Amino acid sequence: MRVFISQDSSALSIGAGAVADALEREAASRSVALELVRTGSRGLFWLEPMIEVERDGRREGYGPVSASDVPSVLDAWADDRSHPLHLGPIDELLAAQGQKRVNFGRCGVIDPVSWDAYVAHGGTDGMRRALALGPAGVIEAVTHAGLRGRGGAGFPTGVKWRTTHSADAAHKYVVCNADEGDSGTFADRMLMEGDPLSLIEGMAIAGFAVGAEQGYIYLRSEYPHALRTLRQAIAVAYDHGLLGADVLGAGHRFDIDIRVGAGAYICGEETSLLESLEGKRGTIRFKPPLPALEGAFGAPTVVNNVITLATVPAILADGEDAYAALGCGKSRGTLTVQLCGNVRRPGLYELPFGATLGHVVEELGGGTASGRPVRAVQTGGPLGAYFPASLFDTPLDYEAFAGRDGMIGHGGVVVFDDTADMAEQARFAMEFCAIESCGKCTPCRIGSTRGVEVIDRIRAGTDADVNLTLLGDLCDVMENGSLCALGGLTPYPVRSALKHFPEDFGTPAAAAVG
Repeated sequence: MRVFISQDSSALSIGAGAVADALEREAASRSVALELVRTGSRGLFWLEPMIEVERDGRREGYGPVSASDVPSVLDAWADDRSHPLHLGPIDELLAAQGQKRVNFGRCGVIDPVSWDAYVAHGGTDGMRRALALGPAGVIEAVTHAGLRGRGGAGFPTGVKWRTTHSADAAHKYVVCNADEGDSGTFADRMLMEGDPLSLIEGMAIAGFAVGAEQGYIYLRSEYPHALRTLRQAIAVAYDHGLLGADVLGAGHRFDIDIRVGAGAYICGEETSLLESLEGKRGTIRFKPPLPALEGAFGAPTVVNNVITLATVPAILADGEDAYAALGCGKSRGTLTVQLCGNVRRPGLYELPFGATLGHVVEELGGGTASGRPVRAVQTGGPLGAYFPASLFDTPLDYEAFAGRDGMIGHGGVVVFDDTADMAEQARFAMEFCAIESCGKCTPCRIGSTRGVEVIDRIRAGTDADVNLTLLGDLCDVMENGSLCALGGLTPYPVRSALKHFPEDFGTPAAAAVG
């Protein structure tokens, strides 16, 4: 009897460990030989803890399961009869949602650190094709696929790799930005806990393509489960030749080390990350020079997000044309939508670009958990714009969101019902920026603090019109004068709240400022 249950930290937080223990106890009491496979998460958080029982090669899901449900679930399985928690084949459920699992095809399916399972499910196919194509061929394939950075900026990955590849230097580096600090995001964590070998393979391909022999994973300190799994996976990769002096017998060297951050949100910005990686205080670097030409330790460096790097093996294994065929416009492939907040069915949905925001929130997410109307959705993390329901026809597309003064960012979608105070949310954006600023530039460091004060005066009704004008000017200065996106993007949530929810600021004039 094979049973699969997640050891992802989200599942563990709501009792997956207790369910696993109950499964082992119950199987032992029945003298049933149990093979319990601890996997990553399928991303169906509202059904966790979820177990999948395999019968004749077919996996049937049950969830959400508590420890007390285990005896009845095993009875139903043994007698081949229905159960109230029976979900059917989970792959069919994901397909019915319109999901296309490019990045997360192995998450929730295999033991994250089993080399045999990884290879059996397509692992190393991408690396082997990369070695056959050669560095220039790999970069061309990634470029043709249309892969863009999934960390937030959406910069074309192939352009970045070609820049570093072309740089003349004795040493080059590949750095994985795993400092996933945006509120409402968890895709990086899920992948590192559920399929870390795909990230390792992606980094090894990147190193081969640009001529780097050393890689670093910069991991946020708040991810202890991911750290443990990554360390195990790196050891497995060395044992089987995916890392080391002779990657898959091709004569190319690539090593990976992990560096753990200290909890600074600003270190999600690539130059602050590099400062911290080098053992310095995490503050913004001036650009130029770009990290692709002068990054870690002064050498040409590719800095990519977890999902970006983990996508590359799939692109090469399945073909760049197949990847490019997904999506819309200049947004190719899939987006790992992380849906949370006040929503009935939170979780990770990997969808081809082009699905609308309303489809994600209302159809996949099922509306609010409170049962009240959706009032606003914030995409792109704490610096993303607030979209009202009237903008739910916006497709998940970088340019479409930018055209409506928003951004997709890392794919986080946070839902608010009609009890949310959007003036308070605008204030929070300024306060967040003030707390997390590295302090290097005045518009961010001082502007955000003044922003909190100005919004407080507006909400109190003190010279509202004058302070609204001042807030608009302050947003202009922060957007155009800040050294990085922290100060530069903080005006997005503020202006969108003013524009779409002026009534929360106590004056209709707020809309004009937004």
